[in-house]
Amino acid sequence: MLIACRLSAPATSATPVISPMSALDDLLSGLPQEKLLPGTYLTTAGTRSGQLYLLESGTLTVTRDGVELATLEERGAIIGEMAALLDIPHSANVVARTPVAVRVVSDARTALASYPALALHIATLACARLDATSALLVELRTASQGADKQQALMTRILGAISMTPKRGKGSWADHE
Repeated sequence: MLIACRLSAPATSATPVISPMSALDDLLSGLPQEKLLPGTYLTTAGTRSGQLYLLESGTLTVTRDGVELATLEERGAIIGEMAALLDIPHSANVVARTPVAVRVVSDARTALASYPALALHIATLACARLDATSALLVELRTASQGADKQQALMTRILGAISMTPKRGKGSWADHE
């Protein structure tokens, strides 16, 4: 689900004015653009950028530990939100498959605090992903009934998606 909104510059002590719109054009057009050639890395696992990226055009491939997780090609797709929100290194490599244009949100944590509509958009996407993931995990758990090793793994996975973060710089409780 994509929440589109128009953000005005934040007032010194007031919340920014938010009005609905039919596209992300206003938000995207106010951000610096970065262009990537096919094969160029947008993020590299283990590195920190402090930036958030919004896909404007092209196709990106997301891989983690050599496993392809996703292909991103929808305008407005957000990249780098986990690293930015949790203040951790990027967890995946994101590579341009085709020529790509992204809009760059530098100092993402500050931008998210300044623009609640952008933070809400990211939270909504994260919740939608979590909802879809948990539904698939339930389906997988049901399909693996009677297989003790798979059931133990499913218990760990389901526990991990309901974890509470430790206080501090985005550190998460141990999964093990």
